[in-house]
Amino acid sequence: MGRFANISGESAVKAFKKFGYLHSHTSGDHAILQKEASPTLSIPLHKEVAPNLLRAQIKRAGISQEKFLKEVK
Repeated sequence: MGRFANISGESAVKAFKKFGYLHSHTSGDHAILQKEASPTLSIPLHKEVAPNLLRAQIKRAGISQEKFLKEVK
């Protein structure tokens, strides 16, 4: 299993909040997160977020993977 396996959408949202993102609203089954002067993120609220999607959102947010993993675990 990879480092990003078994991370739920809720856990990912909580971790992004620790980096200053706010849960703006929910659209369907996706949480929309916003932070001033940063790109808006859309995180699916599934039991497990696809690892490649999660890595892409982390990169888009400008967060290192290691820092994100420390906050999500």
